[in-house]
Parts: sequence; C-alpha cells; structure tokens
Amino acid sequence: MKIHPTLICCYVVLVFLSGCKKSSSTQESSAVKTPAATNAAPATTAPAASTPAPAPAGSSAGASAETTAKMAAAEWAVKQNEIKADPNGQWAIQATASSTYNDAEGTAGWSAAQATGAPNVEKYGDDAAAWTSKTEDGGIEWLDLKYVKPVHATEVRVRESFGSGAVIKIELYDDQGGAHVVWQGNDPTTELNYLMVKFPKTTFKADRVKVTLATNVVPGWNEIDAVQLVGTDQ
Repeated sequence: MKIHPTLICCYVVLVFLSGCKKSSSTQESSAVKTPAATNAAPATTAPAASTPAPAPAGSSAGASAETTAKMAAAEWAVKQNEIKADPNGQWAIQATASSTYNDAEGTAGWSAAQATGAPNVEKYGDDAAAWTSKTEDGGIEWLDLKYVKPVHATEVRVRESFGSGAVIKIELYDDQGGAHVVWQGNDPTTELNYLMVKFPKTTFKADRVKVTLATNVVPGWNEIDAVQLVGTDQ
C-alpha cells in the first residue's frame, strides 16, 4: 500500500505534541507545594474580648469576628439584666467603709453610700458613682453594707467597676452580730463585672455584708459600684 508523505508528517507531529503535553503536565504537578505544618498552640480561656480591629471590606473572617463580638455583648447585657431583676436579690440601703477618697461623706462622690442601690456605673473606669478608699495601694480596706430584709443567704455579688480583682474576703453577719466568712481567696474579676460568690444556704439570717479588699494587689484605685445579697426567707 502506498502511504502518502503528508500522512506520515501529520503522525509525527501528533506524537511530538503528545509528548510535550505530558512533560508540561509533569512540571505543573511538581510545582504544587504541600501545605506547611502549623505549630498552633492549644486553645486557652482568654480574658474578656475587646472590640475587634476593623477587617478589610468583604472579609468573611472580619464579619464573623464582628458577629461574635456582638453576640458576646448581648449575652453580657442579658446577664446583667437578670442579676438586677433577680427576685431573691437585694441591694444595700446603707454602707460604711474603712476610708473614702477625699474623706467623702454622705452621698458625695466615692463615698461609701455610692455602693448602695443598684449598679449605676456603665463603663469600666474611675467613676465618682462608685466607692473607693482614701489612698490607692494602701493595703487592707473594707466596705460594710446593710440590707432591708434578713435572709438565709446563698450568694453575694460584688459589682467591681475599676481596678477589679482586689477583693480577698466576704463575710455575712447574723442577727446577733456574729461574723461568718463565706468566701476567702483570689478574686478573678476583670474589667466591669461581678465577683459572684455562691455558697450553701446559711442556717442563720443575714442582712449585713462585709467586703474586704487588699488594694495593693491590683495597682491603682479599686472601686465598687454595688453589692447584691441573694437569699430567701426560708
């Protein structure tokens, strides 16, 4: 059979192109790198999250961070509202202290009376609507609070509004004036928040709470906005 020269040339060209394509594919495959192994540390509990930095427009990660921050803020607000509205909770009606800033008396700023009633400090920071001692970092200071109704107590909530984390002891007083330590230890509170101390229901009724601080533990002024006593008649 006679083979036309043109057909032979076409066949040779096809074989050559096929070989080139395979070679190119091999080079492309070898250029793909295996992702490097990460050395990420295990997740740990973090302090209260601050407002995240603005993310580039269109960033899904930025949107997710913003959503998480909003949800955390909403959850915090709901918790604050639950505490304020707790039917078994009551706020102090009278207060005395070891000392007050500028020797404040009555309802003056930073006086002991500023720790009575429901919380009214809305931002973490130095605020005359809270109680603080005469000097900063001076050592042991205390705040003594009186409540309307004696109860069998189950919890004390200390609203710390500045220099949080300095509380070292909480005591309740029975109707005979006897002191009972219900908590003593390290205060984990940070920022504007509550130190929430829970304990078995007391066998006695209490209408007085004493909060002791070591103001040298957390540098600067240590301020308390309000203290809630939680308990029932029976």
